[in-house]
Amino acid sequence: MVKILIIGGDAAEALELLYPYFRLREEGWEVHIAAPTKKVVKTVVHDFEPGFDTYTEKPGYRWQADLSFDDVDPSEYDGLVIPGGRLPEYIRTYPAVERIVKHFFEENKPVAAICHGPLVLTAYGLAKGRKMTAYMVLKYDVEGAGAEYLDQEVVVDGNLVTSRAWPDNPAWMREFIKLVKEYVSKK
Repeated sequence: MVKILIIGGDAAEALELLYPYFRLREEGWEVHIAAPTKKVVKTVVHDFEPGFDTYTEKPGYRWQADLSFDDVDPSEYDGLVIPGGRLPEYIRTYPAVERIVKHFFEENKPVAAICHGPLVLTAYGLAKGRKMTAYMVLKYDVEGAGAEYLDQEVVVDGNLVTSRAWPDNPAWMREFIKLVKEYVSKK
């Protein structure tokens, strides 16, 4: 059975955590959400309101994490999903997250990152030489980490699939699912 890991935790963008969770389960795959601890995580909803120059944040859904970052054995998984929201800015400081994410790149397993998710990749030096996208305010972070930033709904570069934000979820998951199926067919 195909197994996918989603990196989760408080302040993950609800649509970027739960859309992949359900879409990947529709494929018949086993999907686990890992968080700093095995707890109910509190997602957030980012949206645009008239009169605001940037997005607003509201409480989103609560969702039970399946395991903690420390309990993850990345060798058990065929693909990794990194949602956005404010989640990436703090989870990139966890040594266990670095261990997990680097495993997927070292083994050339499919990785999907969206919105602020690429901050995790830039923190570990995994963006250098890549073509990728992210939420528009991360253009300079992505370029500063040595990647070429492309403003399009989905960018596929080797084992990496990136998208800008939750409106790009269908394209993001479509391309990630293709990569996972390719990877699993070669195992």
